[in-house]
Amino acid sequence: MEGISTIGFDMDYTLAIYKQPEIDRLSVIATVDKLVVERGYPAELKELPFDCGFPIRGLLIDKDRGNILKMDRYKYVKSAYHGSVELPREERHLLYHQRVPRRDPPYYYVDTLYALPEAAMYAAIVPILEERGVEFSYERLFLDIRECIDASHRDGSILDVMLADLDRFVFRDPDLAPTLHKFRSAGKRLFLLTNSQWAYTDRMMTYLLGGAMPKYPTWRHYFDIIVVAARKPSFFTESAPLLERDGDRFEPATSLERGKIYEAGNLRDFERLAACSGDQILYIGDHIYGDILRSKKDSAWRTAMVIQEMEQEISVGTTVAAELARRDELEERRAQREDDLRFHQARWKALQRTDAASAPDAEASRARHKAAIEAARSELRQLTAEMHRLDRAIDGAFHPHWGPLFKAGPEVSRFGDQVEEYACLYTSRVSNFLRYSPLQYFRSPRDRMPHEM
Repeated sequence: MEGISTIGFDMDYTLAIYKQPEIDRLSVIATVDKLVVERGYPAELKELPFDCGFPIRGLLIDKDRGNILKMDRYKYVKSAYHGSVELPREERHLLYHQRVPRRDPPYYYVDTLYALPEAAMYAAIVPILEERGVEFSYERLFLDIRECIDASHRDGSILDVMLADLDRFVFRDPDLAPTLHKFRSAGKRLFLLTNSQWAYTDRMMTYLLGGAMPKYPTWRHYFDIIVVAARKPSFFTESAPLLERDGDRFEPATSLERGKIYEAGNLRDFERLAACSGDQILYIGDHIYGDILRSKKDSAWRTAMVIQEMEQEISVGTTVAAELARRDELEERRAQREDDLRFHQARWKALQRTDAASAPDAEASRARHKAAIEAARSELRQLTAEMHRLDRAIDGAFHPHWGPLFKAGPEVSRFGDQVEEYACLYTSRVSNFLRYSPLQYFRSPRDRMPHEM
């Protein structure tokens, strides 16, 4: 962190940590109402018990087949559901192992917490429409859900309700203000770069930071630069003009000054006017594509990703530590028995080919190796069965349908792979930085390839 002169923050799901169950319920109610009233879906959808805990981040929605998938880093489909029913392994293989799923249509990547209620609604509505014999397109249903939830955000159906009761929807972190102050005290410049509109940003940031520390009269005093309505990821790839906001009037920005509000803009103008660039800047966000991947691909900014689910993942990982250790022991034991099996199989085959195959001692050797082969196979079946039981128990402890966020079976999940590839750092909340020096050098463990193990 010593080489970082400027630290930027997204707002939603980064500085503002939302209470996910409450946000999900509100989003579902507002969206389903529009589906019924404006898109003509059955009124009974309003009575459905939507399970907002069903999806996790990192899933893909197959808009052609109405399925929801979880893949590992190699694009192997580890789990697939149609509605809330898991597809059998044979069907999953038939559908998805002949062709590699893509990020582009017909697949939609559920990569934000914002998208979780969309996936929950899709999983619940698909089987209902099928059971009722309603003619519909899986893709059209998905697009209707997406368009209705976006409309609910735009028209205030969601945001107005949130702003009227922020305590219900937002966690006010008492360590956030001291964290920002600690950065500033170390000489770091801070900026806010959010897609949210100014009115919403002002209300939210006032709730989070207003009156938190006497040294800062308003939340705006924590930041050297404030940019709203930034339109990320386009901010990093396009050239929209950077505008200075004065009430309801806008003028092209010719400088970036503390205390002023700016809108839109682009990476090139921001770096020029801020007089900093590249790896002098650390940007902290929650969106793997809009915040992390694009800023990493289109600039040399360092990146930190806020992943709220980490606290739960770490907690569960601690509770199943014994099971994980036992799983490792079984894996090692299975590898040893597989070596034994191959050894005895090779010796048995060699004895079958020898000229003295009918000799009494050869017969005895073959019988001995044959017995060893059967014993190894029997133990391997037992080991594999116990490992499968452990896998189900471990995965179920993390999530009853999808298992851990960062893993898919023994492999890193697609989500975990993207975090590893694009985020220089990741943590569960911004205030975790309070526990470290602003000059901390964060080192990752030495990454070993399989042949180095």
